[in-house]
Amino acid sequence: MLYQLFFHAVLRRTDAEQIHRLSFAGLRAVAAVPGATAAMNRVLAPRAPELAVRALGRDFAGPLGMAAGFDKNAEGAQGLSALGFSHVEIGTVTARPQPGNPAPRLFRLVADRAIVNRMGFNNDGSEAVAARLRVQRAGGARGLIIGANIGKTKIVPESEAVADYVASARRFADIADYVAVNVSSPNTPGLRDLQAVEHLRPLLAAVRATLDEQGRPELPLLVKIAPDLADTDIDAVADLALELGLHGIIATNTTISRADLATPEEEVEAVGAGGLSGAPLKARSLQVLRRLRARVGDRLLLVAVGGIETPEDAWARIRSGATLVQGYTGLIYGGPLWPSRIHRGLVRLARKDGYARVADAIGVDVDDVSVQPVAVH
Repeated sequence: MLYQLFFHAVLRRTDAEQIHRLSFAGLRAVAAVPGATAAMNRVLAPRAPELAVRALGRDFAGPLGMAAGFDKNAEGAQGLSALGFSHVEIGTVTARPQPGNPAPRLFRLVADRAIVNRMGFNNDGSEAVAARLRVQRAGGARGLIIGANIGKTKIVPESEAVADYVASARRFADIADYVAVNVSSPNTPGLRDLQAVEHLRPLLAAVRATLDEQGRPELPLLVKIAPDLADTDIDAVADLALELGLHGIIATNTTISRADLATPEEEVEAVGAGGLSGAPLKARSLQVLRRLRARVGDRLLLVAVGGIETPEDAWARIRSGATLVQGYTGLIYGGPLWPSRIHRGLVRLARKDGYARVADAIGVDVDDVSVQPVAVH
């Protein structure tokens, strides 16, 4: 309640990117105080045994993680973990450092509980980010589950995209818990064209080969797709992921659609281009997830992102086939206690529906089979 009052009185009236920088700086400052993250973890970290998930060869304390885009440069994983996220996906990181698109480039659509961003993969470059993460791994971030989301440098032509991704994959091979290939942001010209199977196959195959060559054949590789793909293209990506032996698919990135928004049309037009995240993405992301689950069954791990605001939203994703869920916009509108509320709510919903563990409900709404829940005592 206090956060909501503060959001509407102060935050919504301040430049969104400035608030992000200040909030992130505050989170890092708290994490730097001796004993602070340990104290926060005791209060906010998911601890209920019902939440535990085994995925990607790792033990996750709960299913909710921080999506890529928030911690672009691997600077705040410890603080985000202390808020209650079970894992943090850093990035998107590109092979070369780049400033991203001109500001302003981050906007709130408060009436829709949404955000529009056209950040443009602003980051320090994979060499610097990997080095920073390596230092953190040697210190307090040793036990955190951190994924590396990699994308294409803007100035690199499509003909050199594979080499660009490979350079980043090589740098993260020894320190990431998984690698996610981002070919779905709308803010890098031509990037989404790489989702076409004829372009995606050589890209993913090269990244997989690079991780293997670096001595990490077991390192999970995932691909992140857009919600705006046609259903036939979603099927094609799913089939390709199975063909290449990927570990999973992250569904979905932001959307370029502006349909059915509550925000006045003139305000939306004034914001301009960019990827839309938040509540308006909820229905389509769920559709994509269900389609993927029906296509791949349990042969691939699915990570659900997009429009997750409440425990009920996260529970619907899990029942529709997601092993892990991620959020970003939900934190912006929900405040620092949001991750903890999601995890507590998932425990409540699992118990209500008769499941001993949250993970026991993965895919039950898609498989359409008779499920005998385990009684909870």
